Amino acid sequence: MPVVNVSLQVIPRVSDERIYEVIDKVIAYIDSCEVKYEVGPMETTMEGELDQLLEIVKKAQDICVNEGATRVLSVVKIDFKPEGVTMDEKVGKYRNKEKGQSSCN
Repeated sequence: MPVVNVSLQVIPRVSDERIYEVIDKVIAYIDSCEVKYEVGPMETTMEGELDQLLEIVKKAQDICVNEGATRVLSVVKIDFKPEGVTMDEKVGKYRNKEKGQSSCN
C-alpha cells in the first residue's frame, strides 16, 4: 500500500482551559503509534498507510470523549497518490531554506 499523508485537526468541546490538555493527549497517542508526523499550529500531519492513519483519526475522537468532550469536530485531509506521497516532497525545500532578511514590506 502506498504512503499517504493525512492531516487531522481536532477541536474538542471542552472548557477553554482544557483544550490544549486534551489535544496533547491526542498528539501523545499519535506519537505512540510510531508513524511519521508533524505538529503544526492548526493541525497535525501524519505519513503512513491509509488504513493505519484512519484508525488513528477514529481513536482521536474517542480520546477526546474520554477526556470529557461533549462533542468533537475534526477536519481530515488526505493526500493520496497511487505511487505514494511524502511530507518531505511537499515541504522539504522550505525546511532547508536559510532564514534570512525578508524582502517583504
